[in-house]
Amino acid sequence: MGFPNYPQKHESQPVLNPEDILNFRRRLGQMPSIRAPQAVLICLQRGLPARMRWRMPIQHVGRLMGDLFVYKKSHGQVAILTNIGIGAPQMVSLAEELVAWGARRLVSLVWGGGLQPDLKAGDIVICDRALRDEGTSHHYLPSEKYVSASPSLIQHLSRAFASQGLPFQIGATWSIDAPYRETRDEVQQYQSEGVKTVEMEIAGLLALGQCRQIETASVVIVGDLLSDMRWRAPDDTRPVEKSLEQAYTAILEALIQK
Repeated sequence: MGFPNYPQKHESQPVLNPEDILNFRRRLGQMPSIRAPQAVLICLQRGLPARMRWRMPIQHVGRLMGDLFVYKKSHGQVAILTNIGIGAPQMVSLAEELVAWGARRLVSLVWGGGLQPDLKAGDIVICDRALRDEGTSHHYLPSEKYVSASPSLIQHLSRAFASQGLPFQIGATWSIDAPYRETRDEVQQYQSEGVKTVEMEIAGLLALGQCRQIETASVVIVGDLLSDMRWRAPDDTRPVEKSLEQAYTAILEALIQK
């Protein structure tokens, strides 16, 4: 018994628009009372913006399903959204509201797993595409294996990281909704295809970017490792934390310059 021939979601008119949610939040007095930022860093590492506030001064301006800060140096043009949940549905719901509000560039910073044997804890990967092994991206674009990041934003981030002397790689990531169902066969296959990292959100964010015609990109800091077909936590998290701080700084500087 097959499934009914439902309309393609990416071709149909949604019944709920993010603008409706923003208007509802405004009526409740729950929208930040600032102009919409042009660029937003979506930081999944809780506590990182607060830890970096002396080096990268920020101002808390309200909540949008998470804590929203403005990067003071940007005069309101660049914001940081943090203290949010994980997973593509959460990431994309937030991104929808940010875009409806007026943001035109979104970059996520996440901790991910390393798939390739040459990767170690603390390595930085700028993701130029994501393998769509989650559900959210397929509600935005026709189903294909990969979705690409914004080439111009990837170039801009690469220049920013290079200018700060930060070693990094550029490559694909594997986005999956079910981390406890990452199988050895999949790891081996994606290793052979050159996929560098695994996480939960990036494919959804990149698909949203293409659908809404805004620039999106993501940076993964390698934490745990799966390259030898078993999960290994980092022996020392200090390199991971250092790279998160360095990437956070470089991304904000890149967004303020673009």
